[in-house]
Amino acid sequence: MALQPKRSKYRKKQKGCLKGLSKAGNFVAFGDYGMQALGRGKIKANELEACRIAINRFFSRKGQVWIRVFPHTPITKKPAETRMGKGKGGVDHWAVDVRPGRILFEVGGNITFDDARRALAIASGKLNIPTRFVKRLEMVKN
Repeated sequence: MALQPKRSKYRKKQKGCLKGLSKAGNFVAFGDYGMQALGRGKIKANELEACRIAINRFFSRKGQVWIRVFPHTPITKKPAETRMGKGKGGVDHWAVDVRPGRILFEVGGNITFDDARRALAIASGKLNIPTRFVKRLEMVKN
């Protein structure tokens, strides 16, 4: 079962726009390494699930994975060969709006730099936006 919210206030949502950069979630907070979005777009719930499975398979029960995005946006679609009009279509799938700078996945635990890089590279191949590998920034104390 793909990710989707248990309940939402409204069944359908307008498209909106994706201009600008990510305002939140743009640094590695939980793990040691992360996957950062460089492009903008909508990522489907089944794409997120495919990434999660790919990362977990590569690690084979070592390390830890955090998914930093959740598909809250319903994407509607009208049936094929339907005439225009008669209202908006039913909900087809769920997606998340991603802007450049957003951290999508984080990995940590007892994994090496090379393993994390390879696992996130495999997962990024399953997404429809360009991404990059980022490392956690250590805060300098004065």
